[in-house]
Amino acid sequence: MWLTVLLVVVFGISVFLGRYPTPGFMSLERLTTDEMARSLVFNLRLPRLLTAVLLGMSLAAAGAVFQMIFGNPLVEPGFLGVSQGASFGAAFSIIFLSTSAWAVQVSAALFAFLGLGLSYLLARRVRYGGWVLRLVLAGIAVSALFSSGVGVLKYIADPLSQLPEITFWLLGSLTSLTWPQFWAILPAVVVGLLVAFQMRWRINLLSLNDETAFSLGAAPGRERTLLLVAAVIATSAVISVAGMVSWVGLIIPHIARRLFGADARYVLPASMLIGAIFAVLCDDLARALFPGEIPLGILTSLIGAAIFMVLMMRPQAAVER
Repeated sequence: MWLTVLLVVVFGISVFLGRYPTPGFMSLERLTTDEMARSLVFNLRLPRLLTAVLLGMSLAAAGAVFQMIFGNPLVEPGFLGVSQGASFGAAFSIIFLSTSAWAVQVSAALFAFLGLGLSYLLARRVRYGGWVLRLVLAGIAVSALFSSGVGVLKYIADPLSQLPEITFWLLGSLTSLTWPQFWAILPAVVVGLLVAFQMRWRINLLSLNDETAFSLGAAPGRERTLLLVAAVIATSAVISVAGMVSWVGLIIPHIARRLFGADARYVLPASMLIGAIFAVLCDDLARALFPGEIPLGILTSLIGAAIFMVLMMRPQAAVER
């Protein structure tokens, strides 16, 4: 697939892009003769780029799964309390538990699952509207609850040590990514993405109503739950190390559907590849555009929102089911 080739090319170029020894591209000769350049590439740049690939794949895959299962083009992990729950968990760990990478990652993952669980339980108690509408409304309420909680934690945080760390995490960045953090999230991301990829052909059935899906041999409740859990596992893992990175899970599935139609068998893998390319390119801009690094979440929001507006103004913007 041409997207795979494009990802490999973008990744290969990104390895040599940076601000050492001068802003721009590093020559292959410099990499082979300069010990500092080799250390920079293999110990810092490679784990960072590989994590960017996992980040883009996970968020885009989760967005595609959520949008197709719920039949709503505006649904993404942030709408179901997952991202905001992870943010609250990270801030909670920084203030009350530990600032170590493992503590922040585990706390973010646990609260991400709590956010999805609360959204599901609240949707079961809402007494009007269809299931999709109830779940989205519940997700918005839970997201607002966790966002308020993050605000409270920021208010009580130490302004000299804890608050800057929380703020930096919420802006999203891959600045401090090293090999240990990459290996720490790799198993969860691989499991989540493999489950979603293996079940991609079932998503077409699960996007139908329960009666129709059941008549075609699907187990709607069990299979939707499995897909949601897989998406949350991958999303919470990458968010725990990268912080809040918005718009990837919302805009990338729209681009994939524009290119490959509405069939989940093609949309899901295309979303994963496009998401990885998008995340790597945004990270390139974040670390190479200015002497001071731009938070990744700011760039993904800015570029993603611009692309979204262009897509919505073009004809045939409706999502096919």
